[in-house]
Amino acid sequence: MSSEYLLLSLGAAVAGVYVFRDVIFGMSSKAPPVVTANAKPLVEGGGDPRDFVARMKAGKKRLVIFYGSQTGTAEEYAIRIAKEAKSRYGLASLVCDPEEYDFENLDSLPDNCAAIFVMATYGEGEPTDNAVQLMQNLDDPDFNFSKGEHRLDGLKYVVFGLGNKTYEHYNFIARKTDQKLEEMGATRLGPRGEGDDDKAMEEDYLEWKEQMWPALASALGVEEGAGGDTQDFVVTEETHPIEKVFLGELSARALNKTRGIHDAKNPYPAPIVASRELFRVGGERNCVHIELGIEESGIHYQHGDHVGVWPTNPEIEVNRLLYALGLWDRRDTTINIVSLDPMLAKVPFPVPTTYETVLRHYIDISAVAGRQTLGILSKFAPTDESKEKLTKLATDKDHYHEVVANGCLRLGQVLQYVTGHSILEEPNPNNTTQWAIPFEVIVSCIPRLQPRYYSISSSPKYHPKAIHVTAVVLKYESVDTAGVPVRWVYGVGSNLLLNLQYAATSGHENLVEPLVMEGEQMERAQVPLYAIDGPRGAYNANSVYKVPIH
Repeated sequence: MSSEYLLLSLGAAVAGVYVFRDVIFGMSSKAPPVVTANAKPLVEGGGDPRDFVARMKAGKKRLVIFYGSQTGTAEEYAIRIAKEAKSRYGLASLVCDPEEYDFENLDSLPDNCAAIFVMATYGEGEPTDNAVQLMQNLDDPDFNFSKGEHRLDGLKYVVFGLGNKTYEHYNFIARKTDQKLEEMGATRLGPRGEGDDDKAMEEDYLEWKEQMWPALASALGVEEGAGGDTQDFVVTEETHPIEKVFLGELSARALNKTRGIHDAKNPYPAPIVASRELFRVGGERNCVHIELGIEESGIHYQHGDHVGVWPTNPEIEVNRLLYALGLWDRRDTTINIVSLDPMLAKVPFPVPTTYETVLRHYIDISAVAGRQTLGILSKFAPTDESKEKLTKLATDKDHYHEVVANGCLRLGQVLQYVTGHSILEEPNPNNTTQWAIPFEVIVSCIPRLQPRYYSISSSPKYHPKAIHVTAVVLKYESVDTAGVPVRWVYGVGSNLLLNLQYAATSGHENLVEPLVMEGEQMERAQVPLYAIDGPRGAYNANSVYKVPIH
């Protein structure tokens, strides 16, 4: 027993020395602060980083823009609104993820300011994950703002919603946001906007904003023309060790090969454990079934869940833009990108990287080119004739719909079309006119390539270690349009899965052959091929292909 007491006494003495080590040894009473990469900056001059009103006042912002976004689209529209406010009216904006802020002081927004809500509806009339708390605060009559009431008298606001009419609760969250704000005494500026992703989200947005801006400008006492052309980013060519350059990795963890939680910011490269073609009727349709292993991922799923698959752009569109931008010979050059206003426009992908990587992995060059983007790029047209053509596409809604929308033209194809080149030929220096478009403009105009979501077709009870995806491959004919040849158009995500299914069963070396047979119509098809090995071969381990998912 005496030895036990001796040990206890010795332990107590050591603990006492440790607790009072600063006094005994004269060490500083304050340890150096630990700074983490994810630490939120304080308001300039100190203060609560979750107080958006204080941040607005510190940064002299007159607009606060909240976005409820699940896939990133609402965030993109929020940033576009902020950029246009600055360029047209000289209004500075604070773009906010609502889950990073508190809303008690929403009733304290200064009279010369306005709040803009860009709200997507998710699932069956639900708010996006980052807007749950915001909607609860607006909906709860017991939630009091800073003045002690559930009232927002004097608040000026704008609402734009993102939805899909094929769902029962179309734009429910935007409508509810508008209703609750109005019930609490706030004043809407201009009409409520509703974008339909099933039809023409972009056109809905363009039509709405042209009615919204005059109403907002009048309420805030500003005039158009007070802004000006301002850059969002600066792109510089630099030299970095190749192991520090992002070549398509979606996160720093993927680049550094460190372990961590897998989510939308750090997708898991899931190995394909099985794949097969479910039907192929006369070469006109394909349906792929792919089973993705998740045994070592920490990912779990439930019935009714979706899985996000991170795609890449098809090689033909990557090459088309490299030629059009005059970057083919510099495609592997390392670049760094810096935001001139991080509060307005964050660099949307990891850097340093390369020109080719940005076009292949990080921005959505496969989407139908938008009218607003075409208007911005028209000033860089190589000839007066091409400038006139591009300007007409940007300003004439009907002409744009006939040529670009019906023709399903991607940006690279539009640049070829207005310069008189065929969009059916394999792009090369001889059939692609170079445009002097600064790369920072491309980064600013084209949104981030987003994951494609698929319903999980497996049961977590019977397949807890795998996620099954069963998808009909998207392929359709463009509308017959004057000047634009009818051709087959291929979806990005499902055709990537088709490439992977084909490679997993037939071998990568056979991917030079068409994956979808068109019989006598092959002259109208450019079957997309993808860089399925992934950055540094990360998605191909001894012919076991992987798919980045979350």
